[in-house]
Amino acid sequence: MQRRSALKNAGLAGVLAAGIAPAVHAQPTVRWRLASSFPKSLDTIYGGAEVFAQKVRQLSSGRFEISVHAAGELMPAFGVVDSVQRGTIECAHTAPYYFSDKDETFAIGGAIPFGLNSRQMSAWTFQGNGLKLMREFYARYDIISFPCGNTGAQMGGWMRDEIRSVADLKGLKFRIGGFAGKVLERMGGMPQNIPGGDIYPALAKGTIDAAEWIGPYDDQKLGLHKVAPYYYYPGWWEGGLQLDLYVHHRAYSALSAENKAIVEVATAYAHVDLQAKYDARNPTALKQLVAGGAKLRPFTADVMTESFKQSMALYSELSASNANWKKVYTDYARFRSDQNLWFRFTEASFDRFMQAQKL
Repeated sequence: MQRRSALKNAGLAGVLAAGIAPAVHAQPTVRWRLASSFPKSLDTIYGGAEVFAQKVRQLSSGRFEISVHAAGELMPAFGVVDSVQRGTIECAHTAPYYFSDKDETFAIGGAIPFGLNSRQMSAWTFQGNGLKLMREFYARYDIISFPCGNTGAQMGGWMRDEIRSVADLKGLKFRIGGFAGKVLERMGGMPQNIPGGDIYPALAKGTIDAAEWIGPYDDQKLGLHKVAPYYYYPGWWEGGLQLDLYVHHRAYSALSAENKAIVEVATAYAHVDLQAKYDARNPTALKQLVAGGAKLRPFTADVMTESFKQSMALYSELSASNANWKKVYTDYARFRSDQNLWFRFTEASFDRFMQAQKL
């Protein structure tokens, strides 16, 4: 009884800090299936679901088992929300913005152009109104969400030809994830929403002219540098992509209090672990890519400025036409403003100084 009380009262941070594992009493074994939107070849982002499942098994002493299935095994990468909503599977690990065609509000739960960075997103989610607002929205789809990873800021992608100005985006067939394509389209681009495992063949065959995925470590594994030489930065559409575990509400409601706590703790662990892997592995991969001939290029000032302008215009239009978006984005934008003011004097100033030093 004392352990259960500790879990209830300590909160997420307290549970993680104290290393308290929920007590496991005699109860039937729970078996879930998890569908990932990512291929097994990407041990970082696909691995986030495996880390979650392993932690659930560990904390439950094997009484709560979750089998993890890569994109295409149970359903296509972009079919996971429909499957969770129907209760065909218990849960899915995915990028929320993949489903912005259903409602643009999905994207706010993942990443939107010129949005929050990874730390700011975690702050809005766990200490602001983010988790509450997104869960209210996901309830329309019979889903309860748990943040389960963040990629950090991403690269801008691989191009066959240089992007010297906004004019070079016109007619560009660009694999870009979900919602960000709406901004690219406003600048004359032709966005293509292609699953990670299908990007290389599309780029190699010339079906697309450019592609972004996440960053150096994953991009190197996908081999994108072999078919497009110019590597652009930053990925202004993803200052920090937050991934989610989507759970069918009846499956979650059927869990014991101990198992509900296990899901919360395990997703929080996977959330931190996934970004730590990207932050640790991306630097070496970037050096290897450059040594192998990748040509690093920053997006030009006019591309950045026009992208920002079009993004803000899109958000204003959506706030006028989509009540779900307006409710969540109003809170998100207010939080973003305060965070940027704070980071301007602290994180950004410190980072700029350190990056100028020869260490």
